[in-house]
Amino acid sequence: MHSLRSRVLAAAIAAPLAFAAAPAQAADIVETAAANPDFTILVKMIDAAGLTDTLKGPGPFTVFAPTNAAFAKWPQKEVDLFLNPAKKEHLVRLLKHHVVPGKVMSSDLKGKKTDAKTVEGTMVMVDATGPVMVDGKKVVKADIVADNGVIHVIDTPLLPEKYRGSF
Repeated sequence: MHSLRSRVLAAAIAAPLAFAAAPAQAADIVETAAANPDFTILVKMIDAAGLTDTLKGPGPFTVFAPTNAAFAKWPQKEVDLFLNPAKKEHLVRLLKHHVVPGKVMSSDLKGKKTDAKTVEGTMVMVDATGPVMVDGKKVVKADIVADNGVIHVIDTPLLPEKYRGSF
């Protein structure tokens, strides 16, 4: 009886320690965005563009993520146009313009101005000499870390050169 009681007590003590020692599972870029209700339009666009698996991949990626409020600055017909399956290539281009290869934290840029090449192949200007700006759009929250990169929240979507002036 004493042996059984000792084993039960040992198991009761060991179980919480085993769980405490297990590393927490971090979320990837898509899971991190999907967990935030401010990114429902962005997550819908990522899915519609077929980029979910890419942004769940190993990366690392730096994503300049517009919120629902940022997309609300555009006329709804423009958002709907990008979500039109017949215009998928435009949506892919738009979203890839929001992603830079590598994991770039705000501390890496503090006090600097630099151009960054997006995965779309175009450049964005990052100005961190004051409030951080990306192509003139304000970073309203920086350094949301995911296990395959980082998200920086922006107040307005970025537009590749091809689409500038159309909004």
